[in-house]
Amino acid sequence: MDKVRLTLSQLEQYLAKAAWILKGPVDAADFKVYIFPLLFFKRISDVYDEEYREAFEESDGDELYAKNAELHRFDIPDGSHWNDVRGITENVGSAIKGAFSRIEKANPNILAGIFGDAPWTNKDKLPDALLNRLMEHYSQYNLSNSNVEPDMLGQAYEYLIKMFADQTNKKAGEFYTPRSVVRLMGMITDAKEGETIYDPACGTAGMLLECIEHVKQRGGDPRTLKLYGQEKNLTTSTIARMNMFLHNIEDFQIKRGDTLREPQFYDNDTLQTFNVVIANPPFSLKEWGAEIWINDIYGRNIAGAPPQNNGDMAWVQHMLKSMNPHDGRVAVVLPHGALFRKGTEAKIRAVLLEKDLLDAVIGLGANIFYGAALSACILIFRAKKEAKKAQKVLFIDAADQIRTGRAQNFLEEEHISRIFQWYADWNDVKDHVKVATLEQIRQNGFNLNIPLYVEKEVIDNLPSLEEALYNLEESVQKANEAEQHLKQLLINFTAV
Repeated sequence: MDKVRLTLSQLEQYLAKAAWILKGPVDAADFKVYIFPLLFFKRISDVYDEEYREAFEESDGDELYAKNAELHRFDIPDGSHWNDVRGITENVGSAIKGAFSRIEKANPNILAGIFGDAPWTNKDKLPDALLNRLMEHYSQYNLSNSNVEPDMLGQAYEYLIKMFADQTNKKAGEFYTPRSVVRLMGMITDAKEGETIYDPACGTAGMLLECIEHVKQRGGDPRTLKLYGQEKNLTTSTIARMNMFLHNIEDFQIKRGDTLREPQFYDNDTLQTFNVVIANPPFSLKEWGAEIWINDIYGRNIAGAPPQNNGDMAWVQHMLKSMNPHDGRVAVVLPHGALFRKGTEAKIRAVLLEKDLLDAVIGLGANIFYGAALSACILIFRAKKEAKKAQKVLFIDAADQIRTGRAQNFLEEEHISRIFQWYADWNDVKDHVKVATLEQIRQNGFNLNIPLYVEKEVIDNLPSLEEALYNLEESVQKANEAEQHLKQLLINFTAV
């Protein structure tokens, strides 16, 4: 087994090859449900062995001492180690599933359900020979702490998550928010030692981990942070927990559930509040739980009930309700339509603006998110704004702050630094930044569309690209609905 310290490139190739082994019998969309649990299984087995060797040497060869559960981060029961399963050639899937079950039961407080519910015993999809080959592939490297940095494993995870999103053509943010966008949000929310951080749509926990990295870079102790996340998808929520462990994070809670329907962090009928609330929720979610919102027991409809077919403002209000009322900060990624859609969303924007909670609107460049050509925006809210920011909102047009790629555009470090500096300075910048007063926003009917405030040298009366695209999408949707209605009328007419 290779004892040389691994590089990130080697790890990425190592995990990509694992996906390649599964290609054929397993759909690309399902790779993650097998690759991540096996990686985690290998990792905790190697770490256990490393802890055992250190304790064995420290005790001059005392095996009982070296096996003491208090000396190990995870308890691995007899017969459940990687090497135990690796030696099996028949019914390998059953052996893997059994080992996972025993490890979860031996560590109920931290590993319950961590390995997910993949169908390991389906021999049509996972024959013994394929699983043996996969395990032998994983066995070529030692993934102990001395051989690979935990953060490097986390970065390799992110590489795989991006790769899976690309291969399965998932929409922006469903699996992976570009690290550059997450970094910008982390810089603006500025998590500090001892604070609580919450992501209500945490995915694989990338935003929570960015807050940890932010504290580290500023010389703080990230162990003082308390991290909370909720994720609806079972596989993604287990990956988030694995990702935390792979980064050596211990003080966290990742819970599974539908945040808008059943929030998991609350005290009686009051939502738990946090210093930093940060998320990239699903864009324009249609079936989001509107039926419970009007009489929401948690009082999240602080500005009104969002439309039944779009949950963007439900996420915003949930996050604001979860924000610490004294020093809380919120950063949320949304589609541009959330800035200017009319009807109930306009009324919600009006209430939130009158409450003076909105701090900044940042428009990002197009095609930054994987699988989505349209641009997105970041809204920043604060429970208590500085005196100079009262009754004002900062608008940043960062559409041109990108490196153009062939299939995708990229937000580089220079762009992140520039956008953050614009935010930090909070002053007008020609063609890019405008400090708008609440009165100006009122006069625009509480429309937050960035071109209304950040004027360019050449101005015309045509709608912005984002607004035109949104109107086109809305027209297509209405046309489809009309077509379906017509078809149903024809069916009813024929039946008569």
